[in-house]
Amino acid sequence: MSALPGLFGQPDPDGRPVLVVAPHPDDEVLGVGGTMARLARAGHNVHVAVVTSGQPPRFDAAQIATVRAEAGAAHAHLNIAQTHLLDFPAAELAEHPHGALNEGLGDLIRTLDPHTVFAPHPGDIHMDHQLTFLSTLVASRPHQARFPTTILAYETLSETNWNAPYLTPAFLPNVFVDITDTLEDKLAAFACFVSQVRAAPHERSIQSLHALATLRGATVHRTAAEGFVLVRAVL
Repeated sequence: MSALPGLFGQPDPDGRPVLVVAPHPDDEVLGVGGTMARLARAGHNVHVAVVTSGQPPRFDAAQIATVRAEAGAAHAHLNIAQTHLLDFPAAELAEHPHGALNEGLGDLIRTLDPHTVFAPHPGDIHMDHQLTFLSTLVASRPHQARFPTTILAYETLSETNWNAPYLTPAFLPNVFVDITDTLEDKLAAFACFVSQVRAAPHERSIQSLHALATLRGATVHRTAAEGFVLVRAVL
């Protein structure tokens, strides 16, 4: 059965978790922060897979440690059950063997056996996001004995909004999650990423994140929401 109709009801009776796949630390909070907080409040086990991490010499050790600590604080604030660091090279997935990424995400999904997976949108301007989406789909193929029955794509401010109109897949949400009661949790979690937060009107600002939640909420007459594209739901 798909988890979508009852996603915010009782946790899965078989203990299957929800998995959010993030190309980089903070993508998961930007795109799914309010939804993760709402799911955790409802008693669901929410896991986050951070696909990449900074690697020298592009990133120094201090930067890497800072972002990892910020992610830990953000995830603790959202009551994430477990964070999985896959440690593929950030900003270099296109140069890394794609089969290795497929295998890394495949091993994790087979181990966790999530009923629902959130992945970055394939139209994002960042190649890491595009490749992460593709590998998530490969890892979630339904020919397996167990596979995620629901897959949703999320938007990431500073990546999704910079795609090329009409030339790359547009983010046109058809699933909206009311995060009125967890918007402040999302904003506080993003504020944990001190090294990543920018001043308004930059899209990576608290104000811009709040504005997007207001816009998505207004679309469905709610105070705040997160929008998603439904990729698959097996009913």
